[in-house]
Amino acid sequence: MNKLRKILYPFALLYGELVSFRNKAFDKGIFKTTKFSIPTIVVGNLNVGGTGKSPQIEYLVRLLQRDFSVAVLSRGYKRKSVGFQLADKNTNAEQIGDEPMQFYSKFDNILVAVDGDRVNGINQLKKLINSPNVVLLDDAFQHRKVDAGFNILLTAYHNLYTDDFMLPAGNLREKSIGANRAQIIIVSKCPETLSETEQFKIAQKLKPSLNQTIFFSKITYHDNVINERCKIALTELKNYKVLLVTGIANANPLIKFLENKKIQLKHLKFADHYNFSTSDKENIIYEFDKIQAKEKIILTTEKDYVRGFSNLNNQIYYLPIRTEFLDHGGDFNTLILSYVQQNTRNS
Repeated sequence: MNKLRKILYPFALLYGELVSFRNKAFDKGIFKTTKFSIPTIVVGNLNVGGTGKSPQIEYLVRLLQRDFSVAVLSRGYKRKSVGFQLADKNTNAEQIGDEPMQFYSKFDNILVAVDGDRVNGINQLKKLINSPNVVLLDDAFQHRKVDAGFNILLTAYHNLYTDDFMLPAGNLREKSIGANRAQIIIVSKCPETLSETEQFKIAQKLKPSLNQTIFFSKITYHDNVINERCKIALTELKNYKVLLVTGIANANPLIKFLENKKIQLKHLKFADHYNFSTSDKENIIYEFDKIQAKEKIILTTEKDYVRGFSNLNNQIYYLPIRTEFLDHGGDFNTLILSYVQQNTRNS
């Protein structure tokens, strides 16, 4: 434990006890929870940020959207609106947040809404004429006021919750015992070459209960960087100089991926969910203009792109990502589809 963590450790202990008291109050019915008749699936984590919740939500949308009417409900982190907001063609990222805007931009046939009060958000979705028959709750594992029917907990391979500390000494929102609420635990962002032996060792560290299933997933990158007008193959991008702009929790895997592709880049790093000001964007263009190359682009992440970069410059692109399971993906799909089908019939 480094010096700063030692200083903060007493505060982490206090915070952990306060969160534990809250969880016990929900478990014992002292604090009210609401259970809904329609299927509700939570995707969340114990660590703050960087576990791949957004690509996992998108995976679920692709799995379910053909046979079910799907809604994604988020808090809308750092949005400038309040209360319940339903995305439509006039919505922008400032109104609903970057990740909900990404979901809305990518999928034509789902509902996307935001509400800090998830109970109210689900009730508002149920009132719609085209109301959904399954709701995906993004980053709601600690939102105990909703008694979700199914909980999916993500933990990143490089930062397992069993290796972390409570805030503010570490990045845990609650103690590791909170993982017991999940039906599925996904170890995300794994190396593609992760062996079954290594998977078994990780599973031993996480100590799942008998009613929990552990899966291992990886992030895969698209073959092209794209924008609204065109695309460039990654194989061609090694002939370009790239100004990489990121506002995500951990850009290291993306940087490593690009460098392995022999892509020359300069990185401008901003905080996770950073709200880029006009002066920030002007500085990005200034840094881009300084690059001495005929072939050059600005590259960013998909959620940064939908935050307004699409109007910044014709030479700005993003690299789409997806989550894929290392193995047993069919078993994951079966668990999710079985839960939704059974509870849709019963709703």
